[in-house]
Amino acid sequence: MRYLRSGPRRLHTQEMGAPRAKTVGLRSGEIADRNIRVILEAIRRHGPLTRTELGRHSGLTGPGITNILRRLAEEKLVTSNRRNGLGGGATATEFALRPEGAFSVGVKLRQRRGEMVLIDLSGQVHDRVYFGLDPADKVVLVHAAVRDMVDRHATLPIIGLGIAASDWTDEQSDQIAAMSTIARPYVENECTAGLLAERTIGSAMREGGLAMIIIDDDVQAGFLIRGIPYSGVHGRAGGIGEMLTGPDNVQLNTVVGFEALRSRIGEDEFIRLLQGQEVSSPSLSQWIRDAAGHLLDPIIAMAGFLAPSVVMIGGDLPQGVIEALIHQLSIERRDTSTRPLLTPWISPMKPASFSGGGVALGAALLPFLNTLLLPPASA
Repeated sequence: MRYLRSGPRRLHTQEMGAPRAKTVGLRSGEIADRNIRVILEAIRRHGPLTRTELGRHSGLTGPGITNILRRLAEEKLVTSNRRNGLGGGATATEFALRPEGAFSVGVKLRQRRGEMVLIDLSGQVHDRVYFGLDPADKVVLVHAAVRDMVDRHATLPIIGLGIAASDWTDEQSDQIAAMSTIARPYVENECTAGLLAERTIGSAMREGGLAMIIIDDDVQAGFLIRGIPYSGVHGRAGGIGEMLTGPDNVQLNTVVGFEALRSRIGEDEFIRLLQGQEVSSPSLSQWIRDAAGHLLDPIIAMAGFLAPSVVMIGGDLPQGVIEALIHQLSIERRDTSTRPLLTPWISPMKPASFSGGGVALGAALLPFLNTLLLPPASA
């Protein structure tokens, strides 16, 4: 398979507000690349589509669309069928995405554990594994897990590797590239990866942007503004875990992070939670109340400054625990005993669309967004 020109390694280099150098336009090859991505993205989002419908979605001319469809068919990324006309009228050829035409591996890394998924071009997960991590041997363990995944699916056209991690370095990417048959990985932080999953294959984009909170070893936030992830200077936007919150003015990580949860409910129940089991205990209920009381402060700040259309909450906690936390947040926002004002203007809150906040899924989308589909800044 021939691959399209790669985009930037880190998508947050295109963040909003960054100064842009003066440009003189796109080269012909870059225009062709972008047009191919536009057509493939239209088919992925709205297909199956006829040539006429593709023209309405893309604004491209008929001959140009025909040439692009021929190339996509040669690369086995789209397929065609005849669409019957209404009332026995004329038929037309329609084009649909061929999800098995390309696959990608995505890895989510935390301090002591990792999650890896294999997805096709539609975002469907075909394989998922969890593995342990040792900070001293992180690169070796990640490489071994990726190698096992690729070897297990050796017949599939796997085009790349994406990594979602807050502390992954360029040097580690170089080491992975030197050890692996897959190209150098694309890297993003966890929240941005989760947001990309929501934007690309999750909930429909709402006007006003989207905020994502990931609860894990620490607490992070990410922002999608006009479809583009906003990472701030040096990628530091969203570090809400370091905020002083609640009436006791303590750091959010120390109340809401996984270490606080483990200390509250005990090691056995904590492991059961991470395995996806529902746990019901007074200790967990108390953690939910404490977590909501402290998490509301950064949510109020987000609503006041960014006014996102929705705030999503995700992570490795079971869906029931996240839903209980959101319910408790709705109670806290109406309680004037600790906050003197009602806050009905806070953005609606809901669970993330995907397990784990969609972080591993978003990581797996990075190679597609950098080679085949429209990157956020172009959507």
